[in-house]
Amino acid sequence: GLAFAGGMFAGPVAAQVDGAALGAGKSVAAVQADKPDTSRLVPHGVQGAQSRIDLDAEQTANVKAIIAATKKAGMDERAAVVSIATALQESKLENLGHLGDRNDHDSQGLFQQRPSSGWGTVEQITDPEYSTTAFLKGLKQVDGWQDMPLTQAAQTVQVS
Repeated sequence: GLAFAGGMFAGPVAAQVDGAALGAGKSVAAVQADKPDTSRLVPHGVQGAQSRIDLDAEQTANVKAIIAATKKAGMDERAAVVSIATALQESKLENLGHLGDRNDHDSQGLFQQRPSSGWGTVEQITDPEYSTTAFLKGLKQVDGWQDMPLTQAAQTVQVS
């Protein structure tokens, strides 16, 4: 039962069987098939409990815009993850305009960037490609961002 349960949790296993070895009574090794490299999935920090959110059409379009801008900037998947996570935290991936009394100063857009802090004009920072490119420009200036925990890299750029 334990071997079966272990296999169920470990994912698909492909047996590497050499017919001669099997016939000679030698042991056969099982190898994990298509196992994701956890150093890429959770490269910095500790993996915690997983959660899930449903994205609407606007949020999905904004994620796609962030990914496209990251690719256009010539940056890797890690940069896209940091960017998406930052926008998720800052705006729930919604391209927010001025929120009146509920607004944090003059913060707007996906990344809640502020025109008064030099991020760009309102029109610019509410454009997903522009705001992502501005965020990535800041990220590139953070020494060692690739090796920082996601939250530290994001906070270093955002200075919120």
